[in-house]
Order: sequence, then structure tokens, then C-alpha cells
Amino acid sequence: MAPRENGLLTRIAAALERLAPPAIAAQAPATGDAFVWEPGQGGLLPVGRVAAVPLALLRGIDQARDTLFENTRRFADALPANNALLWGARGMGKSSLVKAVHAEINRAREPAARLVLVEIHREDIASLPILLRLLRGDGRRFLLYCDDLSFDRDDTSYKSLKAALEGGIEGRPANVLLYATSNRRHLMPREMMENERSTAINPSEAVEEKVSLSDRFGLWLGFHNCGQDEYLAMIDGYAAHYGIALADLHAQALAWAAGRGSRSGRVAWQFIQDAAGRLGKRLE
Repeated sequence: MAPRENGLLTRIAAALERLAPPAIAAQAPATGDAFVWEPGQGGLLPVGRVAAVPLALLRGIDQARDTLFENTRRFADALPANNALLWGARGMGKSSLVKAVHAEINRAREPAARLVLVEIHREDIASLPILLRLLRGDGRRFLLYCDDLSFDRDDTSYKSLKAALEGGIEGRPANVLLYATSNRRHLMPREMMENERSTAINPSEAVEEKVSLSDRFGLWLGFHNCGQDEYLAMIDGYAAHYGIALADLHAQALAWAAGRGSRSGRVAWQFIQDAAGRLGKRLE
């Protein structure tokens, strides 16, 4: 081969190596309480600070809060616990609850007994079996968290999730639990399920294939739109915690919600941020 051609091939090979994603680490980092799973960036990337609010500030979802906390505590103590699906109205604290529970569980624990939170993005669900194999041999306990999980037409990655939760030959590692949040109870849009029913040879079996994914979550926690009293309780809790003093606090909070056409934990937090900014206060 001519030297010129050899040099060209060398440069092409070097360029391809630069473009290729880094190899996934053979094991999880030895320290850290929170990571993001990024298979295209080499695996588990550490998160220095989780954006979590104190658990006591999550109002209007008392039953879901207590149930999820107890389930998580049992898992952290190496006791049987269920995968959890938090579903329902947007902005009602589903993802905030997962992060707050994780922080509260770890608050009084020694470093060796702390629960590790791992966020996995919806688009990386197909790589979940790789992540589970990586975590299986680790002595720590891992809480996998997928926010806004749902599947659309022609999306088959839900099958990877089904197998990883319960159906694989290895089964879910005993030191791993999965929490997912979704606006959909069955993780599939209604029109997708209805289309399966109308076009399948056996409609009932087609629908069973779709809804059986949510059945793999042993714990279902529903979140519903809150009323005015619950909304104002959220406002009062935030205001007391952060020292937001306004004479017409409730009137302003209700006007804020009316301008957005909804009342929810997210709307309450957005109002508190606005009020704090107007008062020159920092939310820390």
C-alpha cells in the first residue's frame, strides 16, 4: 500500500475513534449518592447536588407520600419492596416526591448504608439490561428513577423494560428498585391501545400485551388535581418554610393560579418563586 493511502487510512481510523462513544465502565463509581445513566457518555455520571425539596413541604399528597416513603425505607433496609409507578395529573409532585423521599431516607444514614439514586432517561430504556448487569454485583442499593415514562406507537423499547422488571432469566437484581412517573396509568396512549384492539386478530391479547407493562409495578400511586384548600396549604407550607410574608398571600396565590388555569404543586412553587423574587429573598 502506498504511504499516502496508508496515512489517509490512519487519519480515518483516528477520526472514527474520536467519534465513537466511550466504553461503558465495568462497574459503578465507588462513591456518590446520585448518578445519571448516560450510556453514550461512558455510563454513570455523578450528580453533585440533587434538586430536591424537603419532604415535609409536599402537601396534598399525604397518602402517596407516606406509602412511597415506607416502601423506599424497606428497600433501603434490605427488606422486600415493590417497583412503583407514580401516575396522574401533571405538576402534582410525582418527580419531586421521588427525589424528596430519597433525600429523607439518606438524611440520617451512614455513608455505607445510603441509597443511591440513578436517573435513566426515557430514550435510554433499551439499555436498561446493561445498567442492571452493572449494578447487580454492587454491595449498595440502587433506586432507578425514570421521569415522564410513556411509549408511543411503534415504540418497542417497552419490552426491554418489561423483561428487566420481572421477566428476564436473571430477574431484577435484589439491590435495584425502579420508580417511574407518568401522566398515563398504563404508560400507553389510549388511541394506541384502541388501535391494537381494532386491528389485532385477538384484540384482548393485544391489549394485554400493552397494559401488562404497568402490571409489573407492584405499587401504583395516583396523583389528581388538587382543590383550592390543598393548593393554599401548599402555598402556606412554602411561605412558612422560606419566610415569604405577604398580607394578601392567599389572594395573590389564587390570582396566580387563575392566570394559569390550574392549581397544582408546580403552580404553587412557581408563585412562591415569583413572590420571593419580588421580595428580594433567596430560596435556599
